[in-house]
Amino acid sequence: MTTPRYILGIDTSCDDTGVGIVELLPNGEVAVRANSIYSQVVHTQYGGVMPELASREHVERIDTVMDLALEQAGLMVGDLDAVAATSGPGLVGALLVGLMYGKGLSQALSLPFYATHHLEGHIFAAASDSQLAPPYLALVVSGGHTHLFDVAQPGEYRLLGATRDDAAGEAFDKVARLAGLGYPGGPAISAAAAQGNPKGVTFREPLLGQTGYDFSFSGLKTAALLASRAGAAPADLAASFQAVAVKHLLRVTRRAAESLGRSVVVVSGGVAANSALREAFAASGLTAVFPAAGLNTDNGAMIALAGAAAIKAGRASSDRADSAVAYAPLANV
Repeated sequence: MTTPRYILGIDTSCDDTGVGIVELLPNGEVAVRANSIYSQVVHTQYGGVMPELASREHVERIDTVMDLALEQAGLMVGDLDAVAATSGPGLVGALLVGLMYGKGLSQALSLPFYATHHLEGHIFAAASDSQLAPPYLALVVSGGHTHLFDVAQPGEYRLLGATRDDAAGEAFDKVARLAGLGYPGGPAISAAAAQGNPKGVTFREPLLGQTGYDFSFSGLKTAALLASRAGAAPADLAASFQAVAVKHLLRVTRRAAESLGRSVVVVSGGVAANSALREAFAASGLTAVFPAAGLNTDNGAMIALAGAAAIKAGRASSDRADSAVAYAPLANV
C-alpha cells in the first residue's frame, strides 16, 4: 500500500471550525499546506461558548472552511489520501459535526480515517518537527485543558498532573470579563497587562506545598473578583493575574522536569500564544518548543499533523465514527 501523501485534518471540538492539510514528504518530514479556521463570533455577547450555537455554526461553516483549505493547498478533494478528525474531548454536539463530516468524506473517497485525540493534536502542533524526539514534557494549556504529560517514547503519554478545577484559558476569560476587558480573554488580558503593574494586585500562587504536579485556577478567579470589587484598576488586575498564572504554570512544569530529568518541554494550546508565558519559559533554562504561528489555538492542521504521526508510526486507521466524547483521557497509542 502506498504511504498517504496528503492528510486532511478536521477539528470542531469547541467554537473554532478548523480544516487543515499536511503533506507527508518522502524524507519523513511533514509540511503544513493549509490551515483554514473560522472562529465563531456569536459567543462574544455571552462571554463564553454556547454549545448549541457552536454546533449550528460548525454545520453552517464547515463546507466553506473545507473549500478554503483545499484552495490554500492548491488541491482538489480527490487529491487527498487520508482523513483525520477530532473525536474528543470537547463539546459532543460540536465534535459530531467534524467527526461525521470527516468519516463521510473518507467513506465517499475510500480513504483511511483516523479518529484523533484533541490533546494529541495540540502536542503535535509543536512536536511535529522531525528533529524533536522524546523524551520531553508536554504542557497543553488552553481554554478547556491544562494537562502536563511525560512523553518518554513516541506515542507514550503519561499524565503527570492536570488542573484540579478550571483550565488556565477559562480563568483568563473569566478574569477578563471581571475586569471589563472583553472576550476572548487571553488576548485581552495580554494587551491590558502591558499597560499595568504586575505587582499592583496581590495574588497568592496556588498549590505551593503540593508534592504532585497539578494546577489550580479557581482561587485566582475568586481573588480577582474580590480585587475587582475593591476597585483594582483593570490593567493592574490583568498584569497581576497574568504574572501569577504564568509563574504557576512554569513552576510546576520546571519541578516536573527536574524530577524526571527532562530538559525539553512542548508548550501548546491557546494560552501558549501568550507572550508573557513564552518569555518566562524562554528564560527558564528549559528548552521550550512552541507551535508555529496559527497552530496555538484549535485548528485542523494540528489534527492532520497527529494523523500524519499515526501513519508514520504504522497505526491502524479507525472506524470509530460515533465515538465523540466530552472527556477522553489521552491513552498510549
